[in-house]
Order: sequence, then structure tokens, then C-alpha cells
Amino acid sequence: MQLSAPTSPESPWTLSPLVHPSPSPTLLYHCVASLHRRQGTVYSIAVSRGIIFTGSESSRIRIWRQPECIERGCLRTSSGDIRAILAYGNMLFTTHKDYKIRVWRMSGTDNMQPMKVKTLPPNSSFLSFRRTSSQQAHKDYISCIAYYHAEGILYTGSWDKTVKAWNVSDTKCIDSFVAHEDNINSILVNQEDGCLFTSSSDGCVKIWRKSFGENSHNLTTTLSIHNSPVNTLALSSSPNSFYLYSGSSDGSINFWEKDRVSGRYIHGGYLPDHRFSVLCLVAIEKLVFSGSEDTTIRVWRRDEETNFHECLAVLKGHRGPVRTLAACLEMEKVAMGILVYSASLDRTLKVWRVKVFPGEQPNATNAEESATTTVCYDHKMSSSTRECEMSPVLSPAWVEKKLQDKHLP
Repeated sequence: MQLSAPTSPESPWTLSPLVHPSPSPTLLYHCVASLHRRQGTVYSIAVSRGIIFTGSESSRIRIWRQPECIERGCLRTSSGDIRAILAYGNMLFTTHKDYKIRVWRMSGTDNMQPMKVKTLPPNSSFLSFRRTSSQQAHKDYISCIAYYHAEGILYTGSWDKTVKAWNVSDTKCIDSFVAHEDNINSILVNQEDGCLFTSSSDGCVKIWRKSFGENSHNLTTTLSIHNSPVNTLALSSSPNSFYLYSGSSDGSINFWEKDRVSGRYIHGGYLPDHRFSVLCLVAIEKLVFSGSEDTTIRVWRRDEETNFHECLAVLKGHRGPVRTLAACLEMEKVAMGILVYSASLDRTLKVWRVKVFPGEQPNATNAEESATTTVCYDHKMSSSTRECEMSPVLSPAWVEKKLQDKHLP
């Protein structure tokens, strides 16, 4: 994978308009770097310890230094089409065209060149082991992965409609089950209770739980709000709430709130602003980033008191569908800083620096920034601005639940 250096200087800071009066937060953002890949598409991005990993159609995993995406090397593999990458601690997990998973270990002193330590299922020259490996292996692309920290279990979702659970320490597949009627597109784990979330092109989101003391997984809930393929999931939690987001091919983002007493997921409504498919979601703190086939990235902020989701900004710059997103916090004294990494089918990888201010709108530092045309804003009240003012369509079930809570003693 060859990526050129940024072809243009950093964009100026862009001021997102205040859609509502203060103290509604204000968001500033700019594009730190934009790199073009000459061969193929970047499928996956992972961020860990100041390092960025990208996977693509090639058999190389590229390594970059935050935040400007300065290339620092690559990992060579025997199989390309790296559809999913996940980084946790000193481990890196990657999926490949041969329907296998590679496990890499990053040393404490040099994270730039991880070493491959395992392959799932493991390779073996013995016939009996090859048969076992064949039974354990996926039969189609592994599209998504999730890691349950507490038990060291790696979950993989595939276009073969199955989910597999792997014990990373001994490389064994401890469970395999048909989860959906079509391709599995996204998989996540709630690190607090081990619940597993899957989404599929069959239009369903399903919630699974591992049986106590066993390796098998049971279906607990099916969320079938969508009428089109569900491409992506995101989880967002705070001390008093837990939310599940899903993005679908009809351009909507549905969300559910977990009831603290019953544990049920109550449909809160949906965010309808994207024109085409929502392909990727990332949740960090109370912000949700959504990448779409319409080439834009929307930044949403959730108000936990009202469940209102405000669109703070629309990041424009890609010329093709936004395929994947990753984000990490950059905490600052005045504003919450976030680095967002986006890859598009236009073969570009972009880095955005986003700042969210909790109070009043900050003054522009110079006339050039003040005059800059902002995304979803101009003095004539564009249609994009009106889109940003749209509130989510609230679910009747969620509204009824909130009204009941208010009448509780």
C-alpha cells in the first residue's frame, strides 16, 4: 500500500454553528492530513498507544504515527483483504482473505513492529489437526471482530452467517453458531457484562449471552426495527446509562437505551439525516460519529436527560462512501479534543481533529477563520443547516417509559 504525503496544507479550523442557544456546545474541527492510496481501498483502522494500523486489499498492514499519519513501517502477511483490525493492550488482531485471524504482539519498548505470535485456527502439518482446523475455520470473509477483555475471548463474525468464539490463550474455537440469515456485518461486546451484539444484512440486531460456566452462547433478544441491512453498531456508556446504536442501508441510525432495572433495551428512536447507507459508527463519550455512503461524516451529541441528539457538524472532504472510522480522545483543559480517522472508497485516509466546547461559542482567532464557509452553515440558512436542526424521531415505547419514570415515587 502506497500513500502519498498530504497534497495540501492543513485546513483552517472550521466553526460549527450553534444550532441552539448557549449553553449548547460548540464544535471546531479541521482536517490534519489527507493521504491518497494508489492501489485499492482501506477496509479497516485501529488505534492504540499513539499508533494507527490500517488494513486494505493488499497483504500488508500499514503502521502510522499519530496524529499526522506519518508512515512508520508495515507488517507483511501471506494473505490480503484485511477486512477487520482490532487493537487491545499489547495485542493486535487482524482478519484475512484466507478466512484466518492473525494475532500480533506489540512489545513494551517498540510498538512500531509487532510480531505475529498466533494464527486462528492454528496451522498444522498433521492430518488430524488439519481436519480440526478446517472445521473451526470460517467459510467466507471475516467481516468483524470483538474482544472480551475479562475472559480473553475473541469473537469473529463472518459472511458465512456464523459467529465463532476463540480462546486466545490456547487458540481454540470454544463455540460456533449460526447467528443470522445473511452476512454478519458488525459485532461488539459489552465489557461490563459480556453481552454480545451482532448485526446483519438480514435487517436484525441480536443480543447474545454466554451461558454461565459453559462456552455456549444463547440468544436473548432480537431487535428487528430496521427494514434494510444493518451495517454497523456502536456502544456508548456512562455511569448512569448505556446506549446501543445501529446504522443501516436506509440511511438511518437507530438507538436503544438499556433499562437499568430490567436490563431490556428500549428503542429510543432514530436519526434520519444521512441520505444513503450508514456504513460505520464510532461512539466516544457522549458523541457519536457516523460515516455514510453519502460521503459525509456526521458528529452527534446525546443529551441524556432528554435523549435529544444534536448534529453538531457535518464533516465533508471525502469524494466517495466513508467505509470505516476510528477515534480516540485528546483531553484538553477547555475543550474535549478527539482525533477521528476516516477511510473512504475514494481511496483516501483522512485525519480530523475535533474540539467540543461545553460552554459558549469561542471567538474566531482571525478574520480568515471567521470568513471560512463552514459545513452545514451559511448566512442564508442552507438546507444543510435545517438538517442539523432536525431532532431524532422518538420511539413511542421510549416516550412511554420516560413518562412512567417521572411518575414513580
